[in-house]
Amino acid sequence: MPENRYQTVPGGRAPRRGQEHFAAPFDEGGLGAIDAVRDSDAPSSMWHDAWRDMRRRPMFWISAVIIVAVILVAAFPSWFTSVDPRLSCQLSKSLQGPEAGHPFGFDFQGCDIYARTIYGARASVVVGVLSTAMVVVLGTAIGSIAGYFAGWFDTILSRMTDIFFAIPLVLAAIVIMSLTENRTAFTVAFVLALFGWTSIARITRGTVMSVKNNEFVTAARSLGMGRGGILLKHVLPNSAAPIIVYATVALGTFIVAEATLSFLGIGLPPDVVSWGGDIARAQNSIRVAPHILFYPAGGLALTVLGFLMMGDVVRDALDPKARKR
Repeated sequence: MPENRYQTVPGGRAPRRGQEHFAAPFDEGGLGAIDAVRDSDAPSSMWHDAWRDMRRRPMFWISAVIIVAVILVAAFPSWFTSVDPRLSCQLSKSLQGPEAGHPFGFDFQGCDIYARTIYGARASVVVGVLSTAMVVVLGTAIGSIAGYFAGWFDTILSRMTDIFFAIPLVLAAIVIMSLTENRTAFTVAFVLALFGWTSIARITRGTVMSVKNNEFVTAARSLGMGRGGILLKHVLPNSAAPIIVYATVALGTFIVAEATLSFLGIGLPPDVVSWGGDIARAQNSIRVAPHILFYPAGGLALTVLGFLMMGDVVRDALDPKARKR
């Protein structure tokens, strides 16, 4: 009979007669490999794990390509067309189809639809970025103060947030913009941000209230750091994930809101090329020339889709529960 390759458990009771106790050698159990820790590896962070997760998703790269393309078109429209959409209109080419140098054809006034689609991206992106930046600053400030200091700060700011939250964004913007004479991209962005900060304020308040009870905040307080310093250096950086997610999605929402106001004729002035304004002008000729509506509406839909897709990817990557799944 071959010799048994296992050993009796050291320190255990002596086995009864006819009963054998065995324990596998340490190297054969695989515990050495499991317990091994490499001290040379850099510690992993939430942002590192999120980036590693995002770059593995095809949706991230698709949305990134769309967003980068839209930003390039908005920032450098002359790279994509040499036609000035406001100075090259010819009534003799009204509603004509595509031709050399004009791949999208012409609108009712004989303007190049391709050039107007390219230049229309600038107004929409500028309003979306400005609105999102204002919303993030205002909503984060109000939500963080209400959530961190609590007490009467929380009571007053939360009730003010509820009041603004009850006002529909587009309806309020329509009322304010109808009373405004000098309408610019900054004016539209300011009006949208004035009534659009409530959601991010609520998100920030809840996140700050959760983060401020963590151990590192208690440790910073015990070391003598002031409440303002703790809020800026410890609480807000650890509350940034949901804010970034909401800002990515909100940018697309504000682009749609600007297009809606321009479509109604109370957004950007007519001399500013925008997708919403072109969609409004195309409704009179949609039956005889549907291509006039298709291209600016397609650019608007593609841009909003890119930001919404990016928001979904960022949300899933920064959600700890999603990473565990």
